[in-house]
Amino acid sequence: MKVKLEKRTVVALKVSVILAILLAIFYLAELFGLGPLSILEAGLLAMTPLALAAVGEVLNEKTGLVNIGLEGILLMSAVLGVVGAEFVWNGYFGLLTGVIVGAIVGLVFGLLSVYGKADQVIAGIGINVFALGFVPYLFIVSWRSPGIRVLPSDLYVAPFQTPLIRVHIVTIIAVVVALLAYYMVNRTPLGLRIRAAGEKPDALDVAGVSVNRTRLMMAIVGGALCGLGGAFMSLGWFGSAVKEISAGRGFIALACVVFSGLDPLLALLAALIFGFAEGFSVSIQITPGVKEVIPFYFIQMIPYITTLVLITVAIGKRRFPKESGKPYRRE
Repeated sequence: MKVKLEKRTVVALKVSVILAILLAIFYLAELFGLGPLSILEAGLLAMTPLALAAVGEVLNEKTGLVNIGLEGILLMSAVLGVVGAEFVWNGYFGLLTGVIVGAIVGLVFGLLSVYGKADQVIAGIGINVFALGFVPYLFIVSWRSPGIRVLPSDLYVAPFQTPLIRVHIVTIIAVVVALLAYYMVNRTPLGLRIRAAGEKPDALDVAGVSVNRTRLMMAIVGGALCGLGGAFMSLGWFGSAVKEISAGRGFIALACVVFSGLDPLLALLAALIFGFAEGFSVSIQITPGVKEVIPFYFIQMIPYITTLVLITVAIGKRRFPKESGKPYRRE
């Protein structure tokens, strides 16, 4: 009990420090005329796909599977989400299409890794490489375009206005999913099975629970959440689809997972940090008097520099499941 309290105290202290840093950034942004509320709004939008992909991957890795194909899932679901939305002329159906696409890719990854005993890193790379070839082909087939599709205004899933800023429904879903994932993993029998599948799969097997089915289920759930994040980018954030729309966000989501140590709430917090880094860079790019002083390409590097810094801080200090990345073989 004492150890748990100490761990909670350390986590609470880290969260408090990070929130204090974010408040300081808001204050400095106000001093320099960058508009903290606009940074907050842009940061929440940028956080959403990262949080969904990262929390889904946390659940995936809790069972012992490592899917590095998040970049490919984000990319395919973003474009196919637009295809689905235009097919029935409904933006929300496009979001659902993204979920389905992500779930299917997660299923394929799970079948290859769990039942095919494939190398999980190679399988994830395969997803990313397939997406790089499939998406340009999809643009040509669907829109006769080399790589860009502006979303019709009727299909854009717009955020709603609050007293301070605009907030998107998918952003709220991302936060709720992280909270539910934390509760499920730490407080429910299903969460115990998920943790056991990654730590002691043989014990879970002896208890009569299928390790392979548990891992496959989380591969599908993780893919579905990542797919929702991808569809959100085109339908609820940018309002368009381009063949480079993921822009490394799948790898940033993996950085969130590493930083979190497979804690869904810390994954959400990491996504929030990266989201604010991107929101901050966007605000700088559009602020007169600032964008002329700081080079444009350096501004675009801010989210990626943040990724490197946090990974450097977190690397070597996180413990992952003992059977992570290893296919389960019954003895």
